[in-house]
Amino acid sequence: MNKLELQLCDIQGRLFELSGKNNYDSECFIKTFMLSDTAKRLDMKYNRLQWAGEEYLLEEIIDESNSSIPVNNNIYNNETLYWTGYLYRYWHFYTGESSKQIYKQAPARIMNSSYLMFHTMDPSMAVDDLKQMYSQKHHISS
Repeated sequence: MNKLELQLCDIQGRLFELSGKNNYDSECFIKTFMLSDTAKRLDMKYNRLQWAGEEYLLEEIIDESNSSIPVNNNIYNNETLYWTGYLYRYWHFYTGESSKQIYKQAPARIMNSSYLMFHTMDPSMAVDDLKQMYSQKHHISS
């Protein structure tokens, strides 16, 4: 993983954390983001959004969702939000999978429940374990 890719992981982690600080429902925000055109553009080899900060990215998602993300519902803690955002972007760089493909394998609820088990692992090991959990649950051979 190069320095720019790690920086993008950090920005996405801070974006997810910022969503919590702004009281956006975590599951709804994460799903909206991971399935968004914004995430799709971040998945590209190069896109101007990769130079944007978390505040700008949050505005993009809120605009894209027509402000339909509920507030003050189910907000994950800051550490879980940061780790989830970071790991999703890391996963993309590690496997080349799109945000949409990643979210299908590890939706917000899975990430929230996996945080305590996986947050101290090397990110590539956490991704491998999450992919294995998905494969086992859906009877997919690796």
